[in-house]
Amino acid sequence: MNSYRKELWFNTHTRRAFINISRQIEECVQESGIQEGMVLVNAMHITASVFINDDESGLHQDYDDWLERLAPHEPISQYRHNRTGEDNGDAHLKRQIMGREVVVAVTHGKLDLGPWEQIFYGEFDGKRRKRVLVKIIGE
Repeated sequence: MNSYRKELWFNTHTRRAFINISRQIEECVQESGIQEGMVLVNAMHITASVFINDDESGLHQDYDDWLERLAPHEPISQYRHNRTGEDNGDAHLKRQIMGREVVVAVTHGKLDLGPWEQIFYGEFDGKRRKRVLVKIIGE
């Protein structure tokens, strides 16, 4: 059994963003040399997410609108968390909804994704550096 580890870093210019990271994950699989195994991709920050879905701009806007209805950023006083001096209580809730990580099979040295499936980094409290862990195990 072999393993590979890499950190990907992101710094969005906006508070919220969805970034397709499928290509970077595919590059990690190639760098790892693993032909059969699993790749774990997880956000290393409590206000960011990694998820799988379609790369379609209308869907991304629907996600953004839906998440903002479920956990609106303002007024920031509505979140007890923000009483600590933070203003990101909503980002914690959005991350909980969208998930922390994905696990994808690696088959014949490639990500074994279904039709239209892409891997995304979701940012809910941006404008600062955050990282994503990529861990691959297999043969």
